Amino acid sequence: MDSTLAKGLAVLEWLARQQRDCRAIEVAQAFALARSNAHRTLQTLVECGWATQDAATSAYRASLRLFELGALVGQAADIGPLVRPQLAALAQASGETIHLAALDGAEIVYLDKFDSPLPVAAYSRVGGRAPAYCVASGKALLAAAGLDPPALRALLGKLVAHTPNTLTDYGALGAELQRSRARGYAENREEWRLGVCGLGAVLHDARGAVVAAVGMSVPSTRFARARARQLAELLLACAAAASAALGYHPNPVPAALPTPLRRRPE
Repeated sequence: MDSTLAKGLAVLEWLARQQRDCRAIEVAQAFALARSNAHRTLQTLVECGWATQDAATSAYRASLRLFELGALVGQAADIGPLVRPQLAALAQASGETIHLAALDGAEIVYLDKFDSPLPVAAYSRVGGRAPAYCVASGKALLAAAGLDPPALRALLGKLVAHTPNTLTDYGALGAELQRSRARGYAENREEWRLGVCGLGAVLHDARGAVVAAVGMSVPSTRFARARARQLAELLLACAAAASAALGYHPNPVPAALPTPLRRRPE
């Protein structure tokens, strides 16, 4: 276990639970640390955005970043029942395996799924994980995040080849994410498992935040270009309907302005 990371997380949790401004000496006493050690830990949390420091009193408190992440985690766990009807409709229309996925660090986690009824079908399981850069739902989420190259590298680390088709070059991956962002959906062509392709598109909540992705796993034998385009249209329609169920309105209609009264000629 990384003791430095564990200490930082413990201090962050302690700060959040105090619900008030705290001085470095209080942190030092609570964790039996030297004051200089407590100060370094607190300054690291501030520099990383997890804590704030009052310029006048030099006291610290946890930042709202914790609230933002907690809200995202809660939404990802709760949206399943809200979008199940849309995912079920996509499963019926496409005949393929459909899943709901969320980004968790460098991986995606499958939150829900509908199995294909066809004899030859792609397999995934609820609670299962996959490298985000290898699967369509993960690439859709990475594309929507819009990370710059250094941030993307920091998140994903070394790109390991799982099949001969896996993108292991950051230049190629960046170009693929840009294409995915431009067309609104991502593709996986046997990059995680040979014989399995896929499509993925993100879901937005009422604030416009990306909260999950809907993915479609398709055997490569049913993923010719023409059929892939048809499936992509179904997927995008599902993503739009599911996002609407979460309260998302991409183009809110502005309130109508009152019609100016015509002045009578004097």
